Amino acid sequence: MFRSTRDRFLSLTLHGLAAVSGLIVVLVLAFVLQESSPVLSRVMLSRFLTDGSWHPAADAAEGAFNLLPIVVGTLLSSAGAVVLATPLGILSAVFIQFYAPLHLARWYRRMIELLAGIPSVVFGLWGLVVLVPLIARIHPPGQSLFTGIVILTLMILPTVALLSNAAMAAVPREIVSGCAALGLSRRTTAFLIIIPAAKSGLTTAAILGLVRAIGETMAVVMVCGNVVRMPGSLFDPIRTLTSTIALEMSYARGVHRSSLFFCGLVLLLVVTGLIAVAEIVSRRQLHGPV
Repeated sequence: MFRSTRDRFLSLTLHGLAAVSGLIVVLVLAFVLQESSPVLSRVMLSRFLTDGSWHPAADAAEGAFNLLPIVVGTLLSSAGAVVLATPLGILSAVFIQFYAPLHLARWYRRMIELLAGIPSVVFGLWGLVVLVPLIARIHPPGQSLFTGIVILTLMILPTVALLSNAAMAAVPREIVSGCAALGLSRRTTAFLIIIPAAKSGLTTAAILGLVRAIGETMAVVMVCGNVVRMPGSLFDPIRTLTSTIALEMSYARGVHRSSLFFCGLVLLLVVTGLIAVAEIVSRRQLHGPV
């Protein structure tokens, strides 16, 4: 009887905490929508795509609200980082699972976990002091889309590697034992058997890495140049949605302030969509065939 009562209390507590978490998300969304409403009521949505530039003002008639270069810069830098970090993260997981000795795999995993805990401003400072001058020698000005991609790759690599390792570790051991019984090499087992079996988890790792890259602020502010224009090459400076909010919120007023909240709303919707995709992929992994 005591155990049953305790279990019910724990269940009610967990359900309550889950409800509070969901309520917080709803309240955040409602707040961002409320703060975005002034610009949405005074500026047509088409202007966020067709205005000549991004120079928002307190009066909507005096400002320019073209968000397209900022959104493109956000997506290009994040997508480029995922394209580089995903194969590197998967290869790191393969090394841990199939090639590294037990003691080396343990320390290697700890180093990746340590890398995941480094603050983003440290990555940004290293990029500003070391990477930007190095790239500037090749193609000025150094602060560019390419620099942002490199920094974001380093930042999301631990996330992708750890989640990929977890996805491969979740593959039933019977599959690995069966491959060994058939005399398959480690390379064949890893790349032709385990990776396809763990593809749902690996896809989730890539999506969550993309979410992390999209939401990054300080490092991107320091290395991307913060110029609002469509990039013509990898070495052109860009600005992202998070950078725009961080740089302009302190002095924004009126419609300008509301337009920054609209940037946050766009960011929130994009991240929510990506998380929903990751959840769908994860459920397929749990309930679908391995």
